[in-house]
Amino acid sequence: MDAFEVKSHGKLVAPYGGRLTDLLVHGEEREELEARANGLSSIQLSPRSLCDIELLATGAFSPLDRFMNRADYARVLEDLRLEDGMIFPIPVTLPVNAHSVRLDAEICLRSPNNDLIALMQVEEIFEWNHNREAGMVFGTTDVRHPVVAQMSALPGHYATGALKVLTLPRHYDFAYLRKTPSEIRKALERLGHNNVVAFQTRNPIHRADEELTRRAAAEVDGTLLIQAVVGMTNPGDVDHYTRVRAYKVLVERYFDASRTMLDLLPLAMRMAGPREAVWHAIIHRNYGANYFVVDGFHAAPGNDSNGHPFYGSQDALGLLQKFENDLGIKAVPYKRLVYLPEHDRYEEAGNVPRDVLTAAISRTEERAAFLGNGQKLPEWFTRPETASILSQVSPPKHLRGFCLWLTGFSGAGKSTTAEILATLFMQYGRQVTLLDGDVVRTHLSKGLGFSKEDRDVNIRRIGFVATEIVRHDGIVVCAAVSPYKAARNECRSMIGASRFIEVFVDTPIEICEWRDTKGMYAKARRGEIKGFTGVDDPYEPPDRPEIRLTTTDCSAEDNAYRIIRYLIAEGFLLDEVDERNYL
Repeated sequence: MDAFEVKSHGKLVAPYGGRLTDLLVHGEEREELEARANGLSSIQLSPRSLCDIELLATGAFSPLDRFMNRADYARVLEDLRLEDGMIFPIPVTLPVNAHSVRLDAEICLRSPNNDLIALMQVEEIFEWNHNREAGMVFGTTDVRHPVVAQMSALPGHYATGALKVLTLPRHYDFAYLRKTPSEIRKALERLGHNNVVAFQTRNPIHRADEELTRRAAAEVDGTLLIQAVVGMTNPGDVDHYTRVRAYKVLVERYFDASRTMLDLLPLAMRMAGPREAVWHAIIHRNYGANYFVVDGFHAAPGNDSNGHPFYGSQDALGLLQKFENDLGIKAVPYKRLVYLPEHDRYEEAGNVPRDVLTAAISRTEERAAFLGNGQKLPEWFTRPETASILSQVSPPKHLRGFCLWLTGFSGAGKSTTAEILATLFMQYGRQVTLLDGDVVRTHLSKGLGFSKEDRDVNIRRIGFVATEIVRHDGIVVCAAVSPYKAARNECRSMIGASRFIEVFVDTPIEICEWRDTKGMYAKARRGEIKGFTGVDDPYEPPDRPEIRLTTTDCSAEDNAYRIIRYLIAEGFLLDEVDERNYL
């Protein structure tokens, strides 16, 4: 491994672009801006934009010192560079409703809790196309990609301008581990090692990760910087509170304190695979690293609508290696290590003779076969402390929450099947919440119409409630027409793909009209109702639903039991009620 020259007059390698951006204002200037803010209009930042502005303010996104303008944005999409030619692969932009901002105006940027974060002088507002951005940045417009699904809900303009950041977002958890790039660089300098290997993680750290990162740092006689992502990661990941508790124990007990540093990174990941690997390398150089560990499926969100991985196993590494000399940070491949039981050690899989006994557990197996079934993770795979912490938040799969999302035309039979399921779940000893489309519109979404925008808002509200129920390990059954793929897949990404089960109630519209006791289809045909799904508004059927039901040849009760059998087969329910014993 050839190290980059990382010292210049005794200091760490310079940040990308030559200096760390610092947008924070202090003292009298801050007081003056706070007073001025009282008379200004405000826009509320999304959780993603809040993460972005924190990293802009502290220099983690250097050389960026603001949300991207049109010229930078356009070139980033085309060739992964800013307008001045510097490499930057991911758009960092501020979505706004055009009517909420105006050129040359000063506006307040506030957190979701309405805390004043920054003032921005609006210098440019420009349109963007989410399909074009998705295709170029993520390489796909497939709404099974969690961020692609979210993009369709964003407003159609971006705004930018000079930022004055008054305060960073408030974090009350693990505050002592949340350091800015400047603070980390100074701490690394005090440790006194020329080389710094950054390891970014959104997953628990197991024995193979320990071994690989320790070897990488030792090979270049450097410091290991463990950057735990605590912003937005892939839906379904282990929550950061649990992960950080485990990281702390590992670093304190099993890593060399003179060569290891743990930091929390408030990054909103885009799950953009190859481009994201390059972006992360830039971020970690700004924190002081000159080596960066890259996984084969770095920042990959799983599988697409056809069941195939969004990115290839070497795509991320290949793209970063293409740019590493320009960036001044070298890619360290994440080599697959396997455990050798007879020797009680880990070794690179490619170096192990065929006749030597090996053991390994994949991330999928970890969650399904062990944590998902309440089994204890073996000590050769993970430290006992990590296993204990994970077990506290990982009940067996049959006790975990999940969402059944029934979609189909009005009158397809969703509500009837959902009501039967609610009763059956209680028979299995589980608590269940039923979110029926008509009931939701009466209470949660009262006042919304049936335009595409209002329908998407309605579905997002159902998805939000469902997410909270599932997060607390409850079962939720959602029965709503939900005609648009993007909105349904946005809910899938909110809840987490592993806990979201899409059920397509595939009843032909002719049958639905024949069943319609309320006469809604007839009113829509006469033009008395506008925007009625299947008449003058489209229904987009799921591409790959987990379950497809037909109702012309099966009763609602039969379909409910079919869903129960699926859930038992997938481990979501225990087969405790065998009705054959009572026949």
